Amino acid sequence: MLEIISILLMGGAILLLFMYYEAHRNEVKTHSFTFCDFPGDKEMTLFFISDIHKRKLDSDLIDKVRNKADFAVIGGDLTEKAVPLSRVEENLDKLAEIGSVYFIWGNNDYEVNSDELRKLFKKKGVHEIVNDSETLQTEGGFVNLVGVDDASTQRALLPDALSKTDPSGFNILLSHDPRLVKQVRKEDGINLMLSGHTHGGQIRLLGWGLYKKGRTEELPQTTLLVSNGYGTTALPLRLGAPAETHLITIKRKVQ
Repeated sequence: MLEIISILLMGGAILLLFMYYEAHRNEVKTHSFTFCDFPGDKEMTLFFISDIHKRKLDSDLIDKVRNKADFAVIGGDLTEKAVPLSRVEENLDKLAEIGSVYFIWGNNDYEVNSDELRKLFKKKGVHEIVNDSETLQTEGGFVNLVGVDDASTQRALLPDALSKTDPSGFNILLSHDPRLVKQVRKEDGINLMLSGHTHGGQIRLLGWGLYKKGRTEELPQTTLLVSNGYGTTALPLRLGAPAETHLITIKRKVQ
């Protein structure tokens, strides 16, 4: 009996260590998308990270994408309750090593003092996009970053975010909550949508989780990328949905 108990305890300890490792990985998944209406012949690369929460960005992660991305996008939940503002500042400084930083709000970001967070964004030159869009110039034309506020807290106003964009242009929709994709219509001209929020279920048992794993889906109205996210909520553990970030390259499709 003691041997059985010892084996079970050892197995449990090994599983917990593996779950801790899964939660603290610094994986950068690479994606390449081609679109007929992407402006210009030169490709554009962005670094996408969501759901940082309590985690400190690892320098090894930044080294993996340094000089490879044109800018960085934070897909919400940069922080949460009880995270020191100094840690958020350190994380933003690391992301700024990649390039310009763009941010949309997630539900947990509203657990902290939003005024103090906005002051920090201003200090660090972070581009906050709230139910609005921001136009980036490329060598061949323009790309619109369309950012909505958090949908899970009923703050998202997609029509407002789309009001300054041209459906015939190249548009990337940033929404922390991927369920907003149900509001997207094909005629909105959203080429790519980037989301997080779900953590991929975070802890999946026998392949089952509360949410789908991070994925890329080709939908009738857009292409959707949902990230497992970088940090965790509640427990600093993951199983079957490892921490991840994304290096996304977009270029024109050759016809």
